[in-house]
Amino acid sequence: MQIIRHSEQTLKTALISKNPVLVSQYEKLDAGEQRLMNEAFQPASDLFGPITLHSPSDWITSHPEAPQDFEQFFSDPYRKTPSPNKRSIYIQSIGSLGNTRIISEEYIKWLTGYCKAYFYGLRVKLLEPVPVSVTRCSFRVNENTHNLQIHAGDILKFLKKKKPEDAFCVVGITMIDLYPRDSWNFVFGQASLTDGKVDSSKRF
Repeated sequence: MQIIRHSEQTLKTALISKNPVLVSQYEKLDAGEQRLMNEAFQPASDLFGPITLHSPSDWITSHPEAPQDFEQFFSDPYRKTPSPNKRSIYIQSIGSLGNTRIISEEYIKWLTGYCKAYFYGLRVKLLEPVPVSVTRCSFRVNENTHNLQIHAGDILKFLKKKKPEDAFCVVGITMIDLYPRDSWNFVFGQASLTDGKVDSSKRF
């Protein structure tokens, strides 16, 4: 078992940039946002806590990636940014999210609150829930788990048709397993960076 910890200096180097555009953004932070930023650098903060790697099959170990600081992320030419006319995240639930309507509503309420906090400044709106049959997606029964699975690519096509004009993106949520192609066992979720669509299953 391995534990990854980042020092205060490492976090500051990764998160704070001298890019003039970003510096002007830092200067506009209100008191609450400044406090949150300062808390991020503290060793005891929950924002960037230690990461425990339990085995060589953990994602960080088995899929090594080059590090990316915030300035690199900010300067990425392929990064989509909200515009004045497209500042809404839409959540589309597909199929039942719980054993009862109350559980489904509580789950969506929690997810909506999380999105509002994480994607600060964007509006979060709900689309009317739909049954899986409406998506007309392909499906299969996994030969190993015997779970019903629906095709992630077909869900993305469905979400593209449902995307409102003012949407920055539309997120499809389902409790049914997903698969991207026949050769894959399952997939956590799938997204289209160009079309602003994401679909994710309960494995997320």
